[in-house]
Amino acid sequence: MTGRVVVAGASMGGLRAAEQLRAAGWTGAITVIGDEPHMPYNRPPLSKEVLAGKAPFESLAFTPKAAAADVEWRLGTKVVAARLAERTVELDDGEALSYDGLVVATGMRPRRLGCPGPLKGRHTVRTPADAQGLRDELTRPGVRVVVVGAGFIGCEVAATAVGLGVHEVTVVDPLPLPMVGPLGELLGRALLKRHQERGVRFALGTSVAGFEGDEQVTGVVLGDGTVLPADVVVESVGSVANVEWLQGNGLDLSDGVLTCAHLTVGGRPDVVAVGDVARFPNARYDGVPRRVEHWSIPTDTAKHAARTLAAHLTGARADLAPFAPLPTFWSDQHDFRLQSFGAPLLGLDDVRVLDGDPDGDVLVGYHTDDLLVGVVALGGHSAAMGAARYRAQLLKQPALTA
Repeated sequence: MTGRVVVAGASMGGLRAAEQLRAAGWTGAITVIGDEPHMPYNRPPLSKEVLAGKAPFESLAFTPKAAAADVEWRLGTKVVAARLAERTVELDDGEALSYDGLVVATGMRPRRLGCPGPLKGRHTVRTPADAQGLRDELTRPGVRVVVVGAGFIGCEVAATAVGLGVHEVTVVDPLPLPMVGPLGELLGRALLKRHQERGVRFALGTSVAGFEGDEQVTGVVLGDGTVLPADVVVESVGSVANVEWLQGNGLDLSDGVLTCAHLTVGGRPDVVAVGDVARFPNARYDGVPRRVEHWSIPTDTAKHAARTLAAHLTGARADLAPFAPLPTFWSDQHDFRLQSFGAPLLGLDDVRVLDGDPDGDVLVGYHTDDLLVGVVALGGHSAAMGAARYRAQLLKQPALTA
């Protein structure tokens, strides 16, 4: 089999796409292009074990499957443009690379605050260098830390900082509770209490207006004029999809790259998207295209997209059902874990305690039209196992659009 598939993006999604293309029968060339110098690695531990100094970065590297041993890796190289009609991509060194199939796996980058003030002392957590640079700051004696954003990464970083012995950690967020957007008020209140009991301070219902300091941050100015002293600021205010290189091809790039139910892009069977850059309809739910930034999604999307693309390139029959993954995530904070299966976001209007108590281990169900669409456990190992027991039930549930 001749021809080449180019995979734009060398993180977990790019690796899984290459592996799944081999599993789907593609024997032609595969070239994976990534702007980081590293082979694909497990990103979630950066804000926890790596930041805490409990795991070296080397332990995070994925080992590619044997079937993908012949894949070409072009690391430290960035795709800067694409001409889909001509089936070429342009690299940052000026090279134009032709392809027969293209996998969009360029992922996300941290959103940054546009507030006035110095840049030194402001961090994000996305790469090994980010985690190491932040760890160096957090281990300085007497450091004062302000985390902007009370979502997953913000709460994890705050918990890790307290675990490192930082005595002044404050989380700022315009919403009234941590993680209230994806999880709702019940678990938001439970999380707030747990973090406060372990020493994290919160400034909620307020935004950041700017940063004090000349060259180095010395304070965070809130919307009401309050100034929080800070030597280190962690910006955890969401992500931006890396889709600029796809502009000019008539695609919907308003929130990631829009795909069809089989993960093809722009009606082109030779282009698919995987990972958290893909905005896809999930046939398990309401069919509304959404991006999903959960650890399970790169593997799930890669498997389906590879079958779609390999069938087109080889002329084989695909006979694939519409893509219908069951999203899964977990988040370790302090000495407790959040474990979720399904789509809690779709059931925020009907949240019920299924087992336990919010002050201890608790299992929460999220419902739409009385149908269970997601479960989240908060607590120790037994709570996480409780959520796992609902996985089979969620997989058997009828689709919301049925």
